[in-house]
Amino acid sequence: MSLLRRTVLRSGAALAAGLALPARAAAPVYRRGNDADPETLDPHKTSTVAEAHILRDLFEGLLTYDNLGTIIPGAAQSWTISDDHLTYRFTLRPDGRWSNGEAVTAEDFLFSLRRILDPRTGAKYAEVLFPIRGAAAVNAGEQPPETLGVSAPDARTLEIVLAEPVPYLLELLTHQTSLPVHRPSLARWGDAFARPGNLVSNGSYALVDWVPNDRITLTKNPHHRDAAAIPIERVDVVPTPDLAAAVRRYAAGEIDSLSDLPADQIASLQKRFGAQVRLGPGLGLLAIAFNLRKAPFDDARVRRALSLAVDREFLAEIVWGQTMAPAYSFCPPGLDNALPPPLMPGREDGPIDREEEALRLLAQAGFGPRTPLTVEYRFNTTDNNRNTAIALADAWRGIGVETRFVSTDAKTHFAYLRDGGPFDLARMSWIADYSDPQNFLFLLRTGNDGFNAGRWSNPVFDGLLTRAAGERDVDARARMLFDAETIVLDELPWMPLLHYRSKALVSPRLHGMHPNIRNVAPTRYLRLDT
Repeated sequence: MSLLRRTVLRSGAALAAGLALPARAAAPVYRRGNDADPETLDPHKTSTVAEAHILRDLFEGLLTYDNLGTIIPGAAQSWTISDDHLTYRFTLRPDGRWSNGEAVTAEDFLFSLRRILDPRTGAKYAEVLFPIRGAAAVNAGEQPPETLGVSAPDARTLEIVLAEPVPYLLELLTHQTSLPVHRPSLARWGDAFARPGNLVSNGSYALVDWVPNDRITLTKNPHHRDAAAIPIERVDVVPTPDLAAAVRRYAAGEIDSLSDLPADQIASLQKRFGAQVRLGPGLGLLAIAFNLRKAPFDDARVRRALSLAVDREFLAEIVWGQTMAPAYSFCPPGLDNALPPPLMPGREDGPIDREEEALRLLAQAGFGPRTPLTVEYRFNTTDNNRNTAIALADAWRGIGVETRFVSTDAKTHFAYLRDGGPFDLARMSWIADYSDPQNFLFLLRTGNDGFNAGRWSNPVFDGLLTRAAGERDVDARARMLFDAETIVLDELPWMPLLHYRSKALVSPRLHGMHPNIRNVAPTRYLRLDT
């Protein structure tokens, strides 16, 4: 296809969506580095941080974030909470508009919440919304979506009724699972509604173009209530899975910000770029999932031996350049509504003692010099992940374990695991959607196959999560979640490796990006020098 023809088609797609491609010379373009290319821009079928960064510009939930990571009103201008903390009543803004100029209504949110929980949608993230009354039954196909505890008494009022009170509901409504979709577009285009030329969104930006593995182009939504005050007209979201190459592009002025950095280069990057390197707090987990459906990884002794052999301090300080913290718990410390997390057994032992215990456990499980264990480790390809894999293999070689690697791009890696592909060990990562231990522990609940890749199942663990969900006493709930995490650390279906920190490169021409625990920076709050 000729360049002229591609240009004509893309321009036509933009006009079909009620948008116009801005002239490149009219205003500076913000070239935003992003972790990976999204698998989809259908909010109800996404599940990664890379997708969340884009959706935060395209859509707006009832609540949203500012560039300090503070929860602020979004599509809803106000809300009230009942005395029993079960009923939330939201009043939508009168000036909320879709990118085609149509009004955003409470019915849009009602439809969208029903859609993501409808099992026919196939949403991988639906369980996040299970605090809503009837959500679990709807998602299981046991009740129709109309029985969900959400109603729209009028065009500007949305009411959400919970099954049990949860302390994080407002934060949850900032999440991509709670974003609205445009009903007429979905009816017209079906699954293709999220493509350029079809997607109608209600955020501060709208989708213009998507060239896979090259860029996603967004332009300011002229119908957004604050459009006149939003400085940046256009955003080119650039996937940057190759972090070393991304740094070179940044240095050449081709990218204005990077959302991740090669950890082994942090010291040299700080020397080279100074204050342009931004390190901040984070709320996430890097772990290894074991395939519990496959021997010998169904043996807890094997899992614990592999865990004991890992030097987490070396990973955090050397491989990740102090941009991560060693993880001896599943949940990071500092979560709201929580006790200090339990710690893995053996944390206080020295390296020699841990290695001896690992060899003893492997011998009990039937492995040794004459019967060595070989494992296959799957991970998504970035420089940091590759270096981590090499360090893990070296640590496991010390206890007689040989390691093979399988690496793919992020989209393929996580889709493979969600779809139940066979594996031995696999890299997993999780950035919190809300600051509560439940947001980490739910990953391992029985049946949550979208995340529980190894298909671990423990009825006592499940029971503790269920009891905690119904517990109104905050302290008692925290104790239940502590006990649930203790089971995880005893059985190790996931091996915690590191807890996240945010790390970024920010051009001096870009203003308004501040490190925060949510690692969020909606483009509407940023400004570029001309």
